[in-house]
Amino acid sequence: MTAGRPGDAPPGAARGARARSVSLWLALLTLFGIAGLIALGVWQIERRTWKLALIDSVEHRIHAVPEPMPVPAAWAAINAANDEYRRVTVTGRFLHDRETLVKAVTDQGAGFWVLTPLQTSDGTVVLINRGFVPPERREQASRSDGNPAAPVSITGLLRLTEPKGGFLRNNDVAGDRWYSRDVEAIAAARGLPRTAPFFIDAGATPNPGGYPLGGLTVVAFHNSHLIYALTWFGLAIMLAGASLRAAGGAAFLRLLPGGARILARRTGPDAEEAARSI
Repeated sequence: MTAGRPGDAPPGAARGARARSVSLWLALLTLFGIAGLIALGVWQIERRTWKLALIDSVEHRIHAVPEPMPVPAAWAAINAANDEYRRVTVTGRFLHDRETLVKAVTDQGAGFWVLTPLQTSDGTVVLINRGFVPPERREQASRSDGNPAAPVSITGLLRLTEPKGGFLRNNDVAGDRWYSRDVEAIAAARGLPRTAPFFIDAGATPNPGGYPLGGLTVVAFHNSHLIYALTWFGLAIMLAGASLRAAGGAAFLRLLPGGARILARRTGPDAEEAARSI
């Protein structure tokens, strides 16, 4: 058997040092993981506060006294946070020969939204979502009573354009098949100048003949932030508990700031042996 050279550390001491180094890194990674999970939980709480404020704001808008439709000088500043679902009113004449049918699924079943351009007295145009028609009413001749030629006043909710398609399909401009209310694309396809960058969902005022059927706007916001927050906080607690158990309790406390003082307050031979083993 070969004797170790003077000054060499015993093999057991080297293994202990490596074990302590690994334990330290695992403890640090665990602390970072717990901190990250807690941060995600706090972020979800903040998101929930923001979402509740948004819901309250929208609820106020949809029941407010209608305002005149924004003028062209204000169009560039319109955004979802401040303007979506505002009640607005506008007067003009429908351009029925340039209407667009957009695929829709509603409480009334599958069918189409009827988007008809409304031209105001100053020549500007805004698309009006007049409401829903079932497939058997898609042709204008089947609902001619509901297509007034005289000027009309429309009150409804301001909605932002939907440029990304819908029903997992892109709009087919060439084939005149529309799956979302993409204002810019519809205006270009129908040759509409000076068109507002938004559309208006008409209210529930009945149209002669019953179609289009307006007032079907669904105002709903997904709000699961509290569930997400509780999930992240729960995972943080589970990770902390599992780490304490795996680290043997006392060893993990020793690696935490102030952990040595906690151990020092313990009494008895078991606490002393735990302190020496770290």
